[in-house]
Amino acid sequence: MAAAPTKLKIGCYRYHHTEALFNGTVKVRLDAAGCTDVGSALEVEFLSDHLPSDIFRRMVKDREFDAAELGWTFYLRTLEMYDEPPFIAIPIFPNRNFRHSAIYVNDSIKEPKDLIGKTIGEFGLYGHDAGVWPKGILSDEYGVKPDQCKWLLGASDWRMPPFEWISHPHPSDVDVRPSPNNDPLGPMLENGEISAFISAVAPKCYLNGSAKVRRLFTNYEEVERDYYRRTGIFPIMHTVVVRRDLLKKHPGLAKAIYKAFCDAKDITMKDINYRYMEQHMQFSMPWITPLYERNSETFGDADWWPYGIEKNKKAVDTFLRYFHEQGLSTKRWTCEEIFCPELLDT
Repeated sequence: MAAAPTKLKIGCYRYHHTEALFNGTVKVRLDAAGCTDVGSALEVEFLSDHLPSDIFRRMVKDREFDAAELGWTFYLRTLEMYDEPPFIAIPIFPNRNFRHSAIYVNDSIKEPKDLIGKTIGEFGLYGHDAGVWPKGILSDEYGVKPDQCKWLLGASDWRMPPFEWISHPHPSDVDVRPSPNNDPLGPMLENGEISAFISAVAPKCYLNGSAKVRRLFTNYEEVERDYYRRTGIFPIMHTVVVRRDLLKKHPGLAKAIYKAFCDAKDITMKDINYRYMEQHMQFSMPWITPLYERNSETFGDADWWPYGIEKNKKAVDTFLRYFHEQGLSTKRWTCEEIFCPELLDT
């Protein structure tokens, strides 16, 4: 048996469903992982940051972590950035969101087809995690292709150059430029310089109730629930990656990390289900229980937030198709190529 590393650093955003990892309730254990004595736990330091993208930068640019949460598009880009890709994914999906609600428009846009020929802002880079899904959905379901629009890159309400620590592929026939002077895109949306903005971060003009800005799909909850009922896809934004060199030395480590994330998430889901009998009284948000009941109708009694390959293959394959169709990769990747081989049966 290979000796386990003495200490690991894992970078991850501090979500509700990862809290048990940060507070130590769940340990990364080596039981049946093939690294060292059965039953022992690794010494692991979980680290977070203000934004998930800061964790991504610290992993991709600085190699600060042994394993880390990484946005889908950031991970897939690393597969072609290096002759020997530094990371491989574990089928853990700490961030997932329906993204019809991530498309903000000014009052000149009435329906999706109005976006054709227009300039659209996008957060951070062309094809960020919350951008690939909306582009794919607009193309599949509304006939709006990325090459029919112009694209401007930046942040919502602060000056930010496009991420310099990651590659920026895009098709030659798609007009993609950084925002002039790295100006924020939110004000440009409100004053009509751009017609739409795709971002996981809502612009202030929308949050402040500007009459000139709205979501493209104002009834987004209804649209997104219908999308899930029709497709069975709960879009995945991020995964967790591990350094390949570390796995060569400690091949059971991926399973140990996978199980820890699963256990932490299961604690959260069981707690949410248990709180149903108490009307979710510990949450400072009215009508949480009716929302829980609507979600139960949509998702059924199954795990709403599944990890592993089997329950996520359609969502993963769809993202990989979108990623390739949008010119972000030279090939269409498969699950077998991007995930740890020992976890393909999860």
